[in-house]
Amino acid sequence: MKHNLIALSFMAIGMCMATASIHAQTTLKDAFKDDFRIGVAINQNQFDNEDQRGDPIIETQFNAISPENILKWESVHPEPGKYDFAGPDRYVEFGEKNHMLIVGHTLVWHNQTPKWVFQDTNGNPVTREVLLERMRDHIHTVVGRYQGRIKIWDVVNEALLDNGKLRKSPWEKIIGDDYIEKAFQYAHEADPDAILRYNDYSLENEPKRSGAIALIKKLQAEGIPVTAIGLQDHVKMDWPAVEQEDATISAFAALGLKVMITELDVNVLGGKQTAEITEMANQGGANLYTNGLPPVVQQELAKRYADLFRVFVKHHNDITLVTFWGVTDGDSWLNMRGRINHPLLFDRAGRPKPAFDAVIQVARPAAAK
Repeated sequence: MKHNLIALSFMAIGMCMATASIHAQTTLKDAFKDDFRIGVAINQNQFDNEDQRGDPIIETQFNAISPENILKWESVHPEPGKYDFAGPDRYVEFGEKNHMLIVGHTLVWHNQTPKWVFQDTNGNPVTREVLLERMRDHIHTVVGRYQGRIKIWDVVNEALLDNGKLRKSPWEKIIGDDYIEKAFQYAHEADPDAILRYNDYSLENEPKRSGAIALIKKLQAEGIPVTAIGLQDHVKMDWPAVEQEDATISAFAALGLKVMITELDVNVLGGKQTAEITEMANQGGANLYTNGLPPVVQQELAKRYADLFRVFVKHHNDITLVTFWGVTDGDSWLNMRGRINHPLLFDRAGRPKPAFDAVIQVARPAAAK
């Protein structure tokens, strides 16, 4: 029995060494270098090089970055006539220093946009003309500042409801349905070479996907320069089915768009199927894994990620970028209201989880590329 225990111990040590060797030799960006870029959303501590745990992971594993909040309207343009580019400049410099593809997120959204944008000095809604001018000034100023440096912009974010109809946001109410066309026109004027993206969640559901397809076709028919679709992919363990993911990518690729997975994570706690930030903040449900994921759930998460990446690799000719929404589990936006979630490939200590290895193993062999 003693000899058996010793043998098992050596086997365990060998397995750990082998896993460590895989982690040391194989990175996400290298594993998929012939398929698509691997990106990550980063926060201010990270692009300021103050995250001793996260920064080495970012620099080692990823070759594209998106900003969590620093380029949203409330951060970069908090008051009329006042822009704050200190943070965005450092974000862009971080990406350039590390030779990364840099994404801008986001120009026009109904959330995290100050009330003053939509109101006059008396608090009344502004006119269509005034709001269009404010939109144009914002887009020209922000996109123009980083022309040629930020290569991809989320121009309009989450304009559709789950039924596929346009959201009655202040943008739509004041300007009308054509606010989307105007936003893309202004972004193209500011940087004619930038990839311009429409970004949304739950597009795997048929009603919303149909609405997005109709919207894109309308824009294309009018000559509006929308060149990419962003599938946020805030997914759950049981949604969407891989068949839904496959069909969604195919449907948008058929429109001639670049397809990008923009905000990938897997919610292991479940709850209502949504990525609407105001609804997510009020999520109830059990806080099941406060002490970490049990091994069986780790394996289920690994399988979920492997299944998703098999679909992505299948569509490697159409997908150009896959971005995780956060570096480690501790960074995730899904940790709302004290709910401890575990949605990413790296745990709170920055260690790769079984899901990391599962994703790496999905990469196509060199001979097949």
